Amino acid sequence: MKTALICGVSGQDGAYLAQLLLKKGYVVYGGSRDAQMSSFRNLARLGIQADVRVVSVNINDFRSVLQTLLKTKPDEVYNLAGQSSVGLSFEQPVETLESISVGTLNLLEAIRFSNLPIRFYNAGSSECFGDTGSVAADELTPFRPRSPYGVAKAAAFWQVANYREAYQLHASTGILFNHESPLRPERFVTQKIVATACRIAAGSRETLTLGNIDIARDWGWAPDYVQAMWQMLQQDTPDDYVIATGQTNKLRDFIRIVFDAVGLNWEEHVQTDPSFFRPTDIAEGHANPAKAAAQLGWVAGHTMPDVARKMVEEKVKQKVD
Repeated sequence: MKTALICGVSGQDGAYLAQLLLKKGYVVYGGSRDAQMSSFRNLARLGIQADVRVVSVNINDFRSVLQTLLKTKPDEVYNLAGQSSVGLSFEQPVETLESISVGTLNLLEAIRFSNLPIRFYNAGSSECFGDTGSVAADELTPFRPRSPYGVAKAAAFWQVANYREAYQLHASTGILFNHESPLRPERFVTQKIVATACRIAAGSRETLTLGNIDIARDWGWAPDYVQAMWQMLQQDTPDDYVIATGQTNKLRDFIRIVFDAVGLNWEEHVQTDPSFFRPTDIAEGHANPAKAAAQLGWVAGHTMPDVARKMVEEKVKQKVD
């Protein structure tokens, strides 16, 4: 029986990953900054809260990380912690850099110091690439991040690569493009769109106000993506992988599908506001996940239209329940 430690277990990816690992028979420890105070709402929604052994760990504190590793002795560590919003990173750049970059470094150094045979997964991001235009980014595409979040994720990526080469750690980064689910909070634009559309369909007279709806992204389904994380740590040789659907769509297309799903014309209910635009943004995000398909055998099971409709279905079901 394997043991896994998931740092950031309370988030979208952490909860789905915990669910996956429990199904595979793992003992799952879920790390949170204050396990006594955290609600672990996502674990409760998935019906697995009682099965995850929660531990308090502050990844910005090396001693806290080391003590947790020595206590839990995990076979696998998944680093999904840190500030997770691109938009918020412009308002909190220091917190973003510290929680992602320093946190990753502490985990790597604690693994090295503990001398335990731990396999390490790091949550990378397509934000590292910046704007590649119409070029589909792969594992060899240079990084040119355009947000504090992207800068922090790029730093963490190179830390993982350095520890892998210098100390032969089994450490891999998944460079994940956008992936969504019903567990997304409403501060993420996809869930904001879904929640607002459902309220309007139920009788609300509000208007959905958004920033730039002409941005284009590769959107996938979060439960598919945690499967890729696990598969990376089952490989004999650690490596980095782009994880994406390979299909790019505009945000306005996501909006249209969501409003169609609740029987509304989106153009009658949506307005844009330039004050919602980010200081710098990525116009288009294109991905080439061929390496993951070839080496991991992983292919995304859902594309953007599937994701949009599934999020609406879950939101409507919540209202009914």
